[in-house]
Amino acid sequence: MNKIESSTAFGGYWDDFEKELCTPEEIEESNLRVALISEMIEARNDKKISQQKLEKISGIKQPVISRLENGTSDPKLSTIIKFLHSVGKTLKVVPIEETKKRA
Repeated sequence: MNKIESSTAFGGYWDDFEKELCTPEEIEESNLRVALISEMIEARNDKKISQQKLEKISGIKQPVISRLENGTSDPKLSTIIKFLHSVGKTLKVVPIEETKKRA
């Protein structure tokens, strides 16, 4: 029986499981995606804007916003920019090394 099978939940074994299934590049991409989505949700919540209100402000349909925030879609860059602009944010391109120093 391996670690995953002996665990009642992935819990502490997720990192090992992820490393077996994914390349370091895929893990990094996933981490960046999660970080971006988290920042987008936080920005919307900080402005106290519901998904329905964001739909009216941005023109992005509420179900699209929901899928974006749940990580179940792969939105176009233009959708991300509309979302961020509507909550008073923008994207900034920084060296990867800089982001690792902050973590």
